[in-house]
Amino acid sequence: MIYIDNILFAIILTIGVGFFVKNVKKLIRNIKLGQDVNRTDNSSERLKNMAMIALGQSKMVKRPVSGILHIIVYVGFVIINLEVLEIIIDGLFGTHRVFSFLGSLYGILIGSFEILAVLVLVAVFVFWTRRNIIKLKRFTSSDLNGKPKKDADIILYFEVVLMSLFLIMNATDIYFQQANSGNIISQYISPLFSSLSLFEIQVVERTAWWLHIVGILVFLNYLYYSKHLHILLAFPNTYFADLNVKGKFDNLESVTKEVKLMMDPNADPFAAQPVDENAVPSKFGASDVQDLNWVQLLNAYTCTECGRCTSSCPANQTGKKLSPRKIMMDTRDRMEEVGKNIDANNGVFVPDNKSLLNDYITPEELWACTSCNACVEECPVNISPLSIITDMRRYLVMEQSAAPQSLNAMMTNIENNGAPWQYNQMDRLNWKDE
Repeated sequence: MIYIDNILFAIILTIGVGFFVKNVKKLIRNIKLGQDVNRTDNSSERLKNMAMIALGQSKMVKRPVSGILHIIVYVGFVIINLEVLEIIIDGLFGTHRVFSFLGSLYGILIGSFEILAVLVLVAVFVFWTRRNIIKLKRFTSSDLNGKPKKDADIILYFEVVLMSLFLIMNATDIYFQQANSGNIISQYISPLFSSLSLFEIQVVERTAWWLHIVGILVFLNYLYYSKHLHILLAFPNTYFADLNVKGKFDNLESVTKEVKLMMDPNADPFAAQPVDENAVPSKFGASDVQDLNWVQLLNAYTCTECGRCTSSCPANQTGKKLSPRKIMMDTRDRMEEVGKNIDANNGVFVPDNKSLLNDYITPEELWACTSCNACVEECPVNISPLSIITDMRRYLVMEQSAAPQSLNAMMTNIENNGAPWQYNQMDRLNWKDE
């Protein structure tokens, strides 16, 4: 019976980590639904991006208030959870504060953890106030109605509970308080429990200890269902981001091949080309998540729903239906729907007569985009909503001939007149006579 706590802890830890691994496998499977794209070039630049943007939060501080507060929460949450390693060792082997042998260094570490815990609580309070009392415009948009808004608040409540449990755990740990090393904050909380008996204090300490580690495991598994996946995915997302200059349009290999054939004076257009009868004809552009590349799908899972992209979008600011944040959220929702379809059909996707285009994202949203790259520039984790928009517009134009009338008129003029305007080429210089 003496080892029952350790056995129970091992079971809970195994279940928590096992469920997390299962969700990670599902996440990777869904991302791999996308088309292959090579993002292994220029590793030094990619590592620099990851270090500066994901780890260093360099794009967050462009908006100082939310940026600095986010850094406090980010650093505090990550560093404080280093003590999870100590909890795991204590839980598995029945020890108590196994790292206390570090002496004064241990005191410094725990002391810094306690200070960060308080800073996190302050930052979370400000975040909650901005969302629920001040109600900043980018947090009250219609694309956040329902689950997204609840998700943001749930995460904040999670952080309050976990940080509070950490401080209570320290404040009621008699051994830790008697050592008087590292209890910078908890020493002021400890008197709140002075009226309790020794046994009751130990019960509070053990309860806080168990709830803290179980809460962390629950939070870990909640990540898959939450926008806070960016805690994990921001690093690969910034590493695999497109390094080309913003606005560079990628060429379709099949179209490039045809154009080169047309431009080659020595090519015989009537020569028989090798044909693979089993090959599936490639689609121009994208109408569903399987047509996008895997980096774009990774982008969708990494989206923090912060709304910086939408708040800087000129189309959205002028009342257009487009919201770059909604583009990413819709892509993720459709990807999840496809994933559930695969799970329900033994690993095979069964057509469901739905697609990302029209069922989630409308042509009106796509054509409202000015291709200005403001959303790409603003995103704190290098997500590119524009790449998804352009791929879906490409599908509308090249597969469905469904471009807006004004765009069709422009392309017709370019074809007939060599310019976007409806003037004969011979009249091109008439302006000089006016």
